[in-house]
Amino acid sequence: MNPKQRFLAACRSEPVDRVPVWIMRQAGRALPGYRALREKHSFLDLCKTPELAAEVSSEPLEVLGVDAAIIFSDILVVAEAMGLSLDVTDAGPSLAGFTADAAGIARLREFDPERETSYVPAAIRLLCRQLGAKTPVIGFAAAPWTLACYLLAGHGAGNTAHRARQFLYAEPRLLASLLEKIARATAPYLAAQIRAGAAAVQLFDTWAGELDRESYEKFALPATRLVIELLRAADTPVILYGRGASHLVESMASSGATVLGVDWRVDLAEARRKLGPKLALQGNADPYALLGGEAPAERAAREAVRQTGGRGHVLNLGHGLLPSTPVESARAFVRAGQAAAVLPPGDG
Repeated sequence: MNPKQRFLAACRSEPVDRVPVWIMRQAGRALPGYRALREKHSFLDLCKTPELAAEVSSEPLEVLGVDAAIIFSDILVVAEAMGLSLDVTDAGPSLAGFTADAAGIARLREFDPERETSYVPAAIRLLCRQLGAKTPVIGFAAAPWTLACYLLAGHGAGNTAHRARQFLYAEPRLLASLLEKIARATAPYLAAQIRAGAAAVQLFDTWAGELDRESYEKFALPATRLVIELLRAADTPVILYGRGASHLVESMASSGATVLGVDWRVDLAEARRKLGPKLALQGNADPYALLGGEAPAERAAREAVRQTGGRGHVLNLGHGLLPSTPVESARAFVRAGQAAAVLPPGDG
C-alpha cells in the first residue's frame, strides 16, 4: 500500500498492512527548518504565503518520516475571514472586533474561502503537486465550539473557554446562534481544502473538554454535526479531535465523523469496545513521553497500537508535538509505530 491508500483505509476502518502515523503540530515549532524560517518571517506570513506554508508542511515527511502532511495554517484565520482582526505574537493569538450580542453575531461574515483565505487552498494545491498523488495531505479547521471560545475570549492565553462557558448560561440562544454561524462558515472553508486536494480534514475541538456531557450535546455537538453534514457530499474522511474529552467520547462518536481523535486520557482498547469497529480512532500517546527520550517514545507508540491491534487506527499523539521535543524522539515514535504489528481481522 502507498501512504495515501494506507491512511485512507485506516480512516475508513479497512484492513491495512501497518498503522499510518502522523503527529499533531508536526509542521512547526519542534523542527529546525521551521525555526530557521521563523527567524525571517512572522507566523502569519508563513500561514499566508503558500510557498512557505508548503515548505513547512513538507518538512516532517523528510525529517520525521511521517506518513501524512498536514497543511501549515492556524485555526483563527477563519475568524479573521469572518471579519475580525487577528494578530499572533510570541505571547499568543489575539482577536479584536467581535461583540457578544445579536448584532455582533450578525456582522460575522460567511466568507468565500477562495477569496478571503485563498492562501490555504493554494498551499494545499502546491503541496499536493510537490508530494505527488501517493502522499496524503490533511486540511483542518477549528470545531465551532472551540472557535467560539476564541471569539468570545479575544485571545488564546489562559483558559480561553472561560467567557464562552459564562455565555452558555447567560445567553444560551445567542451561543447557539453563534455556533451555527461558525459552522456554516467552516464547512465551505473545509470544502475548499478538499477541492484543493486534501485527502482528509480534521476538526480541532481543543476546548471540548471544558463542557460537561449535557452542555456538549446541547451546544457543541449540533454545530459540529452541521459542519460534517455539509461536507458529506465530498465523501472525504473527517477527523474530530477533542482534548480533555474522555467523558465525551460516546457523544463525539455520534457526530458523523469518520475518525475520532482522542488524547492520552482515553484508553484506546476501552474506546474500541464502547464504539465498535466501524469508527476509526486516532491517537493517543502522551506528548511528554517523547521528552523522555527514544525508548519511552517507542514504548508509547507500541502501546497505543497494541490497544487497537492496529485496526482502524491512525497513530498520533494525544495533543500537539511539544516545542522542546527532541527530533530523535519524534523520529523514534514514528518508526516504532510503523513497525508495530497489526492483528489480522478476527484476532485479539
